[in-house]
Amino acid sequence: MKFIIQLVIVTLAVLISSYILPGVSIEGNNFLTALVVAAVLSFLNAVVKPIMIILTIPVTIFTFGFFLLVINALMILIAAKIVDGFHVEGFWYALLFSFILSIVTSILEGVKKRDEHEGNI
Repeated sequence: MKFIIQLVIVTLAVLISSYILPGVSIEGNNFLTALVVAAVLSFLNAVVKPIMIILTIPVTIFTFGFFLLVINALMILIAAKIVDGFHVEGFWYALLFSFILSIVTSILEGVKKRDEHEGNI
């Protein structure tokens, strides 16, 4: 159940982030497409991202961890290639999308935790 709630939170964050950022679009603001994007991003972050982090340890150390931002942007660009209806206009929009997505997800998770603490969920 926690995974489904987390997936819905990320889906809403994807929709909100794509609405905020003009270089990222979901055709028709479709909830189902955003759900697929959230699922693909979850899979990529669980499977591909750790491999990329291990392979780029020297670069990551040399850049004091800033290369992880590049890896995040690459995960979003890969998701855009995989999911029909999800478009990102370039690397910089993917980087900005990753920032906005992180912020919106954190806000939504904070609301969820507050509701759980108050006993609403």
